[in-house]
Amino acid sequence: MSQPLKHLILAAALACAAWQPGRASAAPAAAPEVARATLANGLRVVVVRDALAPVVTTEVSYLVGSDEAPPGFPGTAHALEHMMFRGSPGLSKDQLAAIAANMGGSFNAQTTQSVTQYFFNTPAQDLDVALRVEALRMRALDVADAQWAKERGAIEQEVARDLSSPDFLFYTQLTAQMFAGTPYAHTPLGTKESFDKTTATALRQFHQRWYAPNNAILVVAGDVDPAATVERVRAVFGDIPRRPLPARPQFDFRPVAASSVALPTDSPYGSVYLAWRMPGLRSPDYATALVLSSALASQRAALFGMGMDGTALYGGFSLEALPQSGIGTAVGIFARGSDPQPVLNQMRAILADAAGRGVSPELVEAAKRKAIAGLEFQKNSVEGLANSWSYALAFQGLDSPDAMKAAIEAVTPAAVDALARATFDPDRAVTAILTPQSSGRPVASRGFGGAESFGGSPDKPVQLPDWATRAFARLEVPRSSLAPVSYTLPNGLHLVVQPESISDTVNLFGRVRTNQDLQAPPGQEGVADVLEGLFPYGSESRDRLALQRDLDAISARASAGASFSLAVPAAHFEQGVSLLADNELHPALPAPAFAVVQRQQAGLVAGQIESPDFLAQIGLAQALLPAGDPALRYARPPQIQGLTLAQVRQYYERVFRPDMTTIVIVGKVDPEAARAVIERAFGAWHASGPAPEVDYPAVPPNAPGSLHVPDSSAVQDSVEMAQTIDVTRDDPVRYALNLGNEVLGGGFYASRLYRDLRDRTGLVYTVSTGFDLDKHRGTYTVSFGSDPSKVQAARAAIVRDLQQMQREPVSAEELQRAKSILLRQIPLSEASFGAIGGQLLTLASQGRPLDALTIAARHYLALSAAEVQRAYAQKIRPEAFVTAVKGPAPK
Repeated sequence: MSQPLKHLILAAALACAAWQPGRASAAPAAAPEVARATLANGLRVVVVRDALAPVVTTEVSYLVGSDEAPPGFPGTAHALEHMMFRGSPGLSKDQLAAIAANMGGSFNAQTTQSVTQYFFNTPAQDLDVALRVEALRMRALDVADAQWAKERGAIEQEVARDLSSPDFLFYTQLTAQMFAGTPYAHTPLGTKESFDKTTATALRQFHQRWYAPNNAILVVAGDVDPAATVERVRAVFGDIPRRPLPARPQFDFRPVAASSVALPTDSPYGSVYLAWRMPGLRSPDYATALVLSSALASQRAALFGMGMDGTALYGGFSLEALPQSGIGTAVGIFARGSDPQPVLNQMRAILADAAGRGVSPELVEAAKRKAIAGLEFQKNSVEGLANSWSYALAFQGLDSPDAMKAAIEAVTPAAVDALARATFDPDRAVTAILTPQSSGRPVASRGFGGAESFGGSPDKPVQLPDWATRAFARLEVPRSSLAPVSYTLPNGLHLVVQPESISDTVNLFGRVRTNQDLQAPPGQEGVADVLEGLFPYGSESRDRLALQRDLDAISARASAGASFSLAVPAAHFEQGVSLLADNELHPALPAPAFAVVQRQQAGLVAGQIESPDFLAQIGLAQALLPAGDPALRYARPPQIQGLTLAQVRQYYERVFRPDMTTIVIVGKVDPEAARAVIERAFGAWHASGPAPEVDYPAVPPNAPGSLHVPDSSAVQDSVEMAQTIDVTRDDPVRYALNLGNEVLGGGFYASRLYRDLRDRTGLVYTVSTGFDLDKHRGTYTVSFGSDPSKVQAARAAIVRDLQQMQREPVSAEELQRAKSILLRQIPLSEASFGAIGGQLLTLASQGRPLDALTIAARHYLALSAAEVQRAYAQKIRPEAFVTAVKGPAPK
């Protein structure tokens, strides 16, 4: 059940990037068809055409965030963001929830220090609906004390969740020290104490002061006519009055004094951070800071090298840039129980060298090429394109995303060195060490039940406004924009090509179907993870630095292993495939690297098997599965330490086979030309013997149970309720179960679980449900986060809602909404190269039709409420969940 070292370490090392409140990258792209306007009321409008799929993204960015929060109320902007989903004059909360669900359920919002954003991703046919919703919310909000009291419970659950993260706790201390005396000293999240004092009146006033058209930017990207869309925006938003805006806060940054932070963590590994203040998004030095950070994060740079020579498990660098300032953070990951001081010493030496001797000009130029190439890759996602324009205009204060290109091109190695000298002063660094600690072993809990009732699930039928009723009146199978071409090469490799001309780039997604739980010999658990850790060391003909140098030269990104990938400019497609194949088919697997990776993986596993996350995961699996099930295998340090390089090589030769491999290519490439390139690179690869079995066997139904895993760093419980089900990925009943799942958990406030657990009671912040269906077995899971005192009540509400699904057919309105969600999600799943590639790779790897989503749409359209009820009555056992709680003991 362990994961490859490179994936675990990468996830850990990027934790600092996860702190960033924004989703957009700093390397955006422009599209060829753009229309702009500033309405008479001051609303700035940009419409960008992207015909990748019949999809549109709308993003409204209000130029207000936690910076403008009243003193003592740091979470005001965040609280108002929540209340924007509670209804407006002319659009009730229930109407808004039903509309958002009918549009496909892809919507959200985020509050940052300087900007609050609202997103809709929807089929292009629903653009007018999204615009009307945003205009009504801009005009006014219905913020009553009773509504705020309900939402406050949910937002305080969100605060508890984030405060359960040691990384977030460090981030709060870091910003307080970096930005003392400025609005950046507090995060946008807010505090429970301030929310307890916040009133509905204060939130209405905040909306009236800041949510004005002359303080907003609307970006629309997707399959639209730009000029016509601008005129539609003018018709919908044009009569909203502009308002005078309050004065904005001033920033007077004080010098940062060196300081240290020490915190425990529930992570299976420890983290060392060195952080400095760096230029912000609106600084003339921002492009230089971006290039410096990218050069330091390069796989050819010394920080990354710490993970390759064994000094650390991983090393890297990241930049979080806010409009007025930023934070540059070097990270080093160390094994549980090991001494972090050597990692810290090496990090200090590397940054001191960058400040004293400068950064390699070759890495600077490679970083510039990578950033500029990123402009083109941004076109490969409708949402990403909208993000890039919103980021440029609202956060960076630029005229367009392309404005960054000239700034990046102008960066020189001398400017990078000068910024390094000015930044990496040890007397201005904030140092943090997060050390893993044990929280206790899993214990059987006393079970759950007996909580009070909160009433039935769905409210009365929602009458939508006429304009929304007309938009959703008819459901039909959406037309797919995909036309993949499928090949099987002579060696058995399956190739799928989806040509796209939206950008001059190509993305490759590959997978070798393996399962070390079924393929690793007894006593060699962890062999696949060690193998994965060796791929980054290069090929037999190119060591890791030479391989990365060749990739940098063509602005490509590649990763080899059981899951492999390539992102490359179309002009260098064949060269990129050749480099990827060299690494994938002829990995170096050098003996010195094996010793390093073996030691790293043993250290990682030693921490992992003691971590609360793993203990909850394995405890849940042991309760669900029969003894001896292969999915219960996991590596322990002695097994990894006992592996030999010969065993790793044998595992590679036996498991990596072309007839178990699928490659999907999406981008500007002719299918026949792509097939020829793949055949030249991968055609000589051959396998011997019959194909192995890599799918887990069927399992019997589980018995109910419960367990509690202590987690001393958490103030909120993470709860997972799971059961095995007699449903597989090819079982026709899955369509009815999926449809019912949208009634229970889809569409946010419109779903039964959100209404019962969040909207009405504030028991949870989020709740998710899902089916994990394999070839021979299936699992149904409900997950939520809750205060310890609310876990039992939340679990009881979930069981009641499932029982109601079995007793009564869902309403006609719920059925229609669930169908609308699933049908409209189909075009949304084709709105980026990544989504297209992932979808086709999964279907092709499993031997399923490439138009499986269209087939599913026909089934969803034909299903009745009685069929959904019957599926839940036959396949789901509400009283048979195993409930795993990680965190404080439920009360």
